[in-house]
Amino acid sequence: MSAAAAYLPAARQALAAFGVMPAELRFVRLSENATFLAVDARDGAKLVLRLHRPTYHALEELRSEHLWTRALVQAGVATPEPLATLAGEAFAQVEIAATREQRWAGLARWVEGELLAEVVAREGDAAANLARFRGLGALIAAMHNQATGWAPPAGFRRHRLDAEGLMGETPFWGPFWDHPIFSAAERRLMLATRDALHGVLTRYGEAPERFSLIHADLHPRNVLVDGTRVAVIDFDDAGYGWHLYDLAVALIDYQLHPQAAALREAVLAGYRSVRPLAEADAALLPMFQLIRDMAQIGWYLGRPELPPSRDLPQLKDYVLRRAAGFTPPL
Repeated sequence: MSAAAAYLPAARQALAAFGVMPAELRFVRLSENATFLAVDARDGAKLVLRLHRPTYHALEELRSEHLWTRALVQAGVATPEPLATLAGEAFAQVEIAATREQRWAGLARWVEGELLAEVVAREGDAAANLARFRGLGALIAAMHNQATGWAPPAGFRRHRLDAEGLMGETPFWGPFWDHPIFSAAERRLMLATRDALHGVLTRYGEAPERFSLIHADLHPRNVLVDGTRVAVIDFDDAGYGWHLYDLAVALIDYQLHPQAAALREAVLAGYRSVRPLAEADAALLPMFQLIRDMAQIGWYLGRPELPPSRDLPQLKDYVLRRAAGFTPPL
């Protein structure tokens, strides 16, 4: 049975709970969540339906995600606006008969645009790409402005990507050093680098001007471009973390790009057009990129059901080279 066929009955059940009779219901993808595009027969509005994986977030964490994304929309940040069920709830529970599991279903308004990753891959105009990355930097800064000035309501709950959550003994995305791709000597290097990075993050601190709610997964397949507008989607990994982590992830896929330095400066220029960022902080971006790449290996480790990634051997080699030359900056 295809993924679309497996999840389609539950998608229809979820839409009924939200009071939506779909004129169109189209399977988009199955990654960790099952995602559908629905068109409301009443007014033609496009909606995005997500059937959330059952073990990643508790219901209160999912509700908190929607509380933040709704606040971001109200602050003028381009991101999907969540909708409520007929009963006034943020999520509806549905059963996936084909997989014998229950999932929480969330509905939001569809945001138009093309994935930034696809635009960059196709675009031959370097200046146009730089303009898009400046827009992305400004969008990230707007999110950080909202987050640092917003008081979450009582009961708000999201995970923490702090020193423990990123480089602790039980990091949020899993113990990357235990991945079988590493030899015994390479594992020792990963552990030593982890401990050094944990110390730097602890010393760097969690002052509110540098640490708040963040998206935490702003890679170019979670960023949409529509003309000059830049939007962000998929807050599944959003939690409390360093602002530099968001900036590092936004640039992570382009570390070896011919325009890597220019793209970095474009993101920083866009960010600084909205929010201050000291050069001493920006200088830590390569460290946060190393942290993200190490965490990514943990992500692969925690998902053995996925096909082996063709990118993992190259990622491993890149991480090992940088870890071998890492000197704590603080």
